[in-house]
Amino acid sequence: MTTTKDQTVAAGHSLDVDPAGWQEQFDEVLGRVAGRFARVDLRRRARAFVRGLLADMPRKNCWTIAEHAGDATPDGMQHLLARAVWDHDGVRDDVRAYLVEHLGDPEAVLVIDETGDLKSGTATVGVQRQYTGTAGRVENAQVAVYLVYATDAGHGLIDRELYLPRSWTGDPERLQAAGVPDQVGLPPSRSWPPGCWPARWMPASRQHG
Repeated sequence: MTTTKDQTVAAGHSLDVDPAGWQEQFDEVLGRVAGRFARVDLRRRARAFVRGLLADMPRKNCWTIAEHAGDATPDGMQHLLARAVWDHDGVRDDVRAYLVEHLGDPEAVLVIDETGDLKSGTATVGVQRQYTGTAGRVENAQVAVYLVYATDAGHGLIDRELYLPRSWTGDPERLQAAGVPDQVGLPPSRSWPPGCWPARWMPASRQHG
């Protein structure tokens, strides 16, 4: 979640920030999602990962975040993201509830946007030659679509989905081989009805609308 106060601080303007208050809110959010991680070590790893994401670093990946956390290798961070078992949808729900609780506004706007990761092969779920803003052109890429809740007071990410093009949704054998769940495949915005949260409207691109 990013508030207008956060944006002012990031822009370098003079503004008093209460470190204790910030830490209290950080602890509250992490406390809400703690139950989504069955093991204590995963909770600690998730906390360190989020701290790394919030840190002032020029590049953020598992290597740099692991270094920030004091780890000798990125193995723990990579395990958290790729193989560890935890309720990622539950974490999303908890964070979304926290954001709407603090920023909920009937005049809010739900914003859909996408980002792409360039890939070299054909096995990554959702990959194909498609336009991605990351490169500014058509490339072999995987595209993720994000939903942001935006108000005058601030904004924050409340959902995400992997975009599956027809080259994937039209190939059941390919989906099964990649382990894609049966319910995945519809354009993400179709599972995001605007009435779910207090909001006025939801703009979207033609590709994902």
